[in-house]
Amino acid sequence: MWAWGGGRGQAKVAEDGYPHSSALLAGIGHGTLEALHCPGTETVCVDLADWEATEQALGGVGPVDLLVNNAAVAFLQPFLEVTKEAYDMSFNVNLRAVIQVSQIVARGLIARGAPGVIVNVSSQASQRGLTNHSVYCSTKGALDILTKVMAVELGPHKIRVNAVNPTVVMTPMGQATWSDPQKAKAMLDRIPLGRFAEMENVVDTILFLLSDHSSMTTGSTVPVDGGFLAT
Repeated sequence: MWAWGGGRGQAKVAEDGYPHSSALLAGIGHGTLEALHCPGTETVCVDLADWEATEQALGGVGPVDLLVNNAAVAFLQPFLEVTKEAYDMSFNVNLRAVIQVSQIVARGLIARGAPGVIVNVSSQASQRGLTNHSVYCSTKGALDILTKVMAVELGPHKIRVNAVNPTVVMTPMGQATWSDPQKAKAMLDRIPLGRFAEMENVVDTILFLLSDHSSMTTGSTVPVDGGFLAT
C-alpha cells in the first residue's frame, strides 16, 4: 500500500513485507512513487495482515489526499489443496487491508472537507478463472466490487475510487514468476497485443486515475491487459 499526502511535500508508505507482495521495491508501488516525484519520502513498515498494528502505525499518518492500495500476496494452490492459512493471509492483505487503510484515509479527508482519490491495484485475475489461482482470483474479484461500493458511498464526499487491472507485469517478481517460456506462452496466446505489461504501463494508468484528467471517472475497473479481458 502506498499513500501520498498530495501537494504537501511528503509521502507516507506502508508495505506488508511479504515475499510475494506487489509492494516490493522496484515494483508498481515504487514506480508510482517515483513518478509522482515526492520529496522527503517517509517509510512506514507494517504487517497489513495485522489489523491492530496497521491501525496504530497509520493512525498518525497524514494528511493524505491520494491513496494507492497496492500491496498483495499470491499463494498459488490447486483448488483442492487450498489451505486455511493461504485463504486467511490472502484476504487479510488483499482485501481487508484495503478496507482498513481506505477507511483511515477517507475519514481524514471527510474531516478536513477535502476531495481525494483512491486507486486500488486489482488484476485481470478478478474477471477470469486462472488455474491454481482460486484464492487470488477471489480476492481480486472482491476488490473490484469493493471499489464500486466505495465509489458509491464516498462519491458524495468528493472522493473518487477506481481500480486498475493489469495483466502480468514485468516487475522483478513478474519476471521471476513468468520466466518459463512454456508457461508464458500459454498466457501470451490469450493477449491480443502479444506481450506482458511493463511497469510504466500500469504506473501511467494509476497516475491518470489520480489526476484531475479523470475527474469524472469513479467506480471503474480499468484493464491494462493488452486485450486479455476482451478474449
